[in-house]
Amino acid sequence: MTAPDQGWRFVHPDLDATEAAADGPGLRLTPGGGVQLASGAALVRQSLLLLISTRPGERVMRPTYGCHLSRLMFAPNDDTTAGLAIHYVRQAIERWEPRVQILHLDAGRDPDVPELLRLTLRYRVRAILHEDHLQVRLNLAGSGGED
Repeated sequence: MTAPDQGWRFVHPDLDATEAAADGPGLRLTPGGGVQLASGAALVRQSLLLLISTRPGERVMRPTYGCHLSRLMFAPNDDTTAGLAIHYVRQAIERWEPRVQILHLDAGRDPDVPELLRLTLRYRVRAILHEDHLQVRLNLAGSGGED
């Protein structure tokens, strides 16, 4: 089964914080009222955001799809929690996103907000050799966000 070449473009309310603040979360529409499409590296980035923000068991017909980051809610923001976050993200990407090669994955306490765990992912889209990064903030008190 091959991955689609295009997909509906969306803005995740928790993980696309910058863009959601500008235009609001949800599907993106064209000026003519149609649904905007994402392709190439943008589609892979969207797929990663969706994967990281989905809890296993949420997706119909794919009960193991997702990432276990929700297990870390209310955990202490320490090296053990950071290590588990790295493990959960790596495990999800390696299983569900073969289009991506992980170049660097790190996690640690946000220096400005102690309850935030900051995950940094540098990755390469294998087919086009495009490198990009994601920075996800996981609020261990209950919500998340992306830079």
